Parts: sequence; C-alpha cells; structure tokens
Amino acid sequence: MAGPAFRAAAVRVRVPATSANLGPGFDALGLALGLYDDVVVRVADSGLHIDIAGEGSETLPRDEGHLLVRSLRTAFDVLGGQPRGLEIVCANRIPHGRGLGSSSAAICAGIVAARAVTIGGEARLDDAALLELATEIEGHPDNVAACLLGGFTLSWMEAGAARAIRMEPADSIVPVVFVPGKPVLTEAARGLLPRTVPHVDAAANAGRAALLVEALTRRPELLLPATEDRLHQEYRAPAMPESAALVERLRADGIPAVISGAGPTVMALADAESADKVEALAGADWAANRLGLDVEGASVLPLATSTNPGATSENTEGDSGRDPVGDISGDK
Repeated sequence: MAGPAFRAAAVRVRVPATSANLGPGFDALGLALGLYDDVVVRVADSGLHIDIAGEGSETLPRDEGHLLVRSLRTAFDVLGGQPRGLEIVCANRIPHGRGLGSSSAAICAGIVAARAVTIGGEARLDDAALLELATEIEGHPDNVAACLLGGFTLSWMEAGAARAIRMEPADSIVPVVFVPGKPVLTEAARGLLPRTVPHVDAAANAGRAALLVEALTRRPELLLPATEDRLHQEYRAPAMPESAALVERLRADGIPAVISGAGPTVMALADAESADKVEALAGADWAANRLGLDVEGASVLPLATSTNPGATSENTEGDSGRDPVGDISGDK
C-alpha cells in the first residue's frame, strides 16, 4: 500500500504557552497565553536535520529523541507513513520546566505540522483525533487542549478518549507570570501529591472550579475566591517553597495568584489597571512577564517566499493562502 504524499513547501506552525490547573481546576482547566514557539517543517529527500534557537538551544537533542520529532513521527504513523527525510527549524520562546506547557507546545507543534505537511492530512486526522493523539503522547489533556484550541479550556477523559470545550476568557484579564531561574520536574511535583484527600477539600475545590468558569469568562471580580485551591498547591509547596510563598504574598494583597501547572512559575490574573503594579511585586529573583491571552491556539501560518525553511513571515494573523502542493511520496 502506498504511503501518503507530502507538500513540497515547508509549513510553519505557531503554538502558545499554556497554564493548567489555574488553582482548583486540577488536570482539567487550561488557559492559552500570548507567548509562542514557532516551528518550520519541510519534507526532505533523506535524513533528519534540526536547528533550534532560543529556549533549550543548548540542551535539547537534535535527533529522534527530541519530543517534537517523536510527536511528528507518531502523527505520521497515524497519517499513513513516514516521509523520507525532515528539515526542522525551531524558534523557542516558552521556558522549559517552568509550568508553562513547553512539552505540550512541542507535542502540538509536531502533530499539527505533520498534518499540515501531509496532503489530505485534515481528512485523515481531524481536530478531535488531534486532541486525542496529543493527549496520548502527553498523558493528560489539560495543557494540550488549551494549546490546540486557544482561549480557556475545560478538558476531560470519556471512555478512554480526550474531550475538551473552549470558552472565551474575559478580555479584561491580563496574565502576569513570574518565572524563576530553576525548573521543577513535573514528575517530582506529581510525586508529592497524596493518593487521597479529605472529602471537605474535594468538595471545596469542586465549588471553586465551577466558580472559576464564571470568573474567567464573565465576572473577573470573582477571580480571587475562584482560584482558591486545596488539592495540589499546598502538597507541592516543599518542591517550590519560593513559589508557594509568592502565591501566598500576592493573594494576601488581594491578587488572584496560582501555581502555573506543576510549577514553579507563579501566575497572577490581573487587569489592565493593576498589571504594571503586580508585575513589580515579585522582586529580583523572578522574571516577571505581562502576557496577553491567546485566542487562536495552534495555527498554521504563511511562510515568506523562500526555499529556506527557516525564513518565516512576520505576519501572525493566520494562513493567508495555501502552500504549493507537491507529490513527494512517503514511505509506508
């Protein structure tokens, strides 16, 4: 059986950073942020060549062990077969190991790029299947759902399959992230979670998570009580005491603040009037960044007219046209 055919031109994919949990929404709620990784992928005659600039450029592998490459390969298998060769250029801006969804960004970039470079890819791998595949690679859907869909997402597992809905976050919300210098491994943070929690804590979190949906979409004035958590942040505090202390200090000042994902980044949900003040509160040990809300999710963007796969257009509004389609055959 013949394998799939691939586009002759490179494709460019942009994926946002994400913050999961958002306090009480453990493993369910996610928010897409205006900080992006860009990936350009082109099918080549043979081999694998990877260029990496920005975050991880000195530490990430440039071979089949790269998470982006593994995600590409997994998606190509689903799409019907592997290309003979790949050229990949990565421009990474999302910090690694900081709770801002860098691994989900790599996974989503890989599978979206594989679909985009495969002729007829959307028919073979629709959006629902894309989410399921990303979840299979990542292990849980909260970050990948927000990365793929953009906005504010609620995700869950149903009969073994990932599901998600997207909601529109209130446009008055201004996320401010405080990124420390040292990472915390997600596995280490998860290892601190107890197998059981008190029923009163579970009930409190259920109510707060429901309130958070209302607060993030329509009533931001409720964000402080809505972001209260009893399920994971306190248990993870020993792995990131400085982060826990910053969250406590910000919340004592009336600022809705949470651990982003598994940490150690702290995220405050400010507004336009308070964002500058909030940004100045962390101190010298933190890199404070005021971000926008991403509402597009993973996007295929146009390339500049060039045969160089690393040359990209500065237009980030969307795909204004289709890349030329080639008849490069894949290997089954």
